[in-house]
Amino acid sequence: MPNNRTVDTTQAFEQALASSQNLAYVLRLYVAGMTPQSVRAIANVKTLCEDYLHGQYELEVVDLYQQPQLAQGEQIIAAPTLIKKLPLPLRRIIGDMSKTERVLVGLDLRRKE
Repeated sequence: MPNNRTVDTTQAFEQALASSQNLAYVLRLYVAGMTPQSVRAIANVKTLCEDYLHGQYELEVVDLYQQPQLAQGEQIIAAPTLIKKLPLPLRRIIGDMSKTERVLVGLDLRRKE
């Protein structure tokens, strides 16, 4: 008699793997208020995500003026800062994200030449 539990576990694993592949990148962008540099960083990250990740990402924007306690937990020393939490390795990119090639390398979407 086949072991149905093994089949169910395998099937659950495969479903979890498929759903994790749908959301490949987990990003968090820290900004300091709605300064011109913060607004630029938000727009640039959103554009890059839509152009290169095609909806396979989760982007959270954190305003450090509204949630300053989050800066300590993530050791944020400058804003804007983009943190790539997943896929590993964790990466930090500082600035307004206008240097597209630099951001893509930081997100591991392009290789550094």
